Amino acid sequence: MADVQIGIIMGSQSDWPTMKEAAAILDALSVPYATRIVSAHRTPDRLWDYGKTAVDRGLKVIIAGAGGAAHLPGMMASKTRLPVIGVPIQTRALHGVDSLYSILQMPRGYPVATMAIGAAGAANAGLMAAGILALNDPALAQRLDQWRADLSASIPEEPTDD
Repeated sequence: MADVQIGIIMGSQSDWPTMKEAAAILDALSVPYATRIVSAHRTPDRLWDYGKTAVDRGLKVIIAGAGGAAHLPGMMASKTRLPVIGVPIQTRALHGVDSLYSILQMPRGYPVATMAIGAAGAANAGLMAAGILALNDPALAQRLDQWRADLSASIPEEPTDD
C-alpha cells in the first residue's frame, strides 16, 4: 500500500456510517487513507497529538466529520497547517444544521472547507481531498477525470418510466 496522505477522522463510532462515504470514494480512486476516532470533547489529548503529528506522518489532507457541537474540524484546523475538510454529521435534534454552523463559522485564521450535511458531504469530501492530491499526482488526476466522466456518462439524456 502506498503512503497514506489522507486522514479520515470522526468524533465517534456513530459517525462512521456517514464518513464511510468518503472512504468509498477514496477506495474507488485507489487513494490510501487511514481512519481514526478523535473526539474534540472526549479525547482532546488524542486530537492534539493527531494534529501536531499529522505533517510528520506524511498526511496532506484531513477529512473531519462531526455532529452536534461539531468542534472536531475546527479544532483540528487549529493544530495543523494541513487542509481540513469538514463534514457535518446529520443529527436528530437539528437535522445537522447545528453541525453545519459549528463547522462553517470558523474565525479568521483557521479555515475549514465545509461540505454538505451527511453522506453527500462525506462523498464530496473524499472527492475534494483526492482533487487536492491530484494537483501533484498526474496518475490520480487521470483517475479522478475518469471517475467524473463515468459519472456524467451514467446520467441518461431522457427520463424513463423505470
